[in-house]
Amino acid sequence: MKFLVTGAGGQLGREWTDYLQLKGMNFTAYNSSDLDITNKVQLNTVIGEEKPDVVINCAAYTKVDDAEENTLMASKINSGAVEELALICKEKGAILVHYSTDYVFSGTEEDQKRLPNGYKEDQEGSPINVYGSTKKEGETAIKSSGCNYLIIRVSWLCGKHGNNFVKTMLRLGKERDTLTIVNDQYGSPSFCANVVENTMVLLEQSKNGVFHVTSSGLITWFDLAKEIFNLKGLSVNTLAVSSSEFPTKAKRPSFSKLNTDKIATIDGIKIESWKEGLKKLIEQLDQ
Repeated sequence: MKFLVTGAGGQLGREWTDYLQLKGMNFTAYNSSDLDITNKVQLNTVIGEEKPDVVINCAAYTKVDDAEENTLMASKINSGAVEELALICKEKGAILVHYSTDYVFSGTEEDQKRLPNGYKEDQEGSPINVYGSTKKEGETAIKSSGCNYLIIRVSWLCGKHGNNFVKTMLRLGKERDTLTIVNDQYGSPSFCANVVENTMVLLEQSKNGVFHVTSSGLITWFDLAKEIFNLKGLSVNTLAVSSSEFPTKAKRPSFSKLNTDKIATIDGIKIESWKEGLKKLIEQLDQ
């Protein structure tokens, strides 16, 4: 099986590159400067020449706040380019693996009461920000394309590459004695290594459709920060605050837990607890 990875410069794309190299698999990886997925001609040419069996699309416009103003660019990357990619995969007979987000859901307090185990894959999304809306549009385009696809939704993505909450807390925990952390947004982190491994299980078993890949448990950013400092033995005075203390351009869901019941029934899938995933990640970062 030959793989082509787009968005290989991001934290998930780099995780895929590490994994495929380690497994000795046949692949090519393109970062955004090598392959602009919004360039239809270039996209068609590269996929036509590479002839991959699987296209792993990790390219995305992920600047949630900036998307509120750069709506056209966010839509171009997260929706328009994804539609073109899906159509090319349909034409070339390649499987498309595409990563989406918990932000396709509204994440209301009412939903938290109604769906204590999180959103299921087939529940209708109602995004509350531009980023989530464009990602939902991308999902819809893939489903309408007729290609063979896997749409993997993740949340609170954290890995050893790039920037993420875990790495930010590790840095700030060494620099400051006191930190204020949001304690009214609920969800669970998706750890990049686990996301890649579970995606491979789905591919090896020829699964298709939409799946959620995240850790078990329901926590807030405050809970996550406390455990990060605990595991690293950092003495930090953590203050729990409302998200209203940190106003942002884009609204954030107060509840974005993804239900993993569907994927958990598949042999070989590993749904790790958030504490287990965090411990593994910190060990990776310490190497």
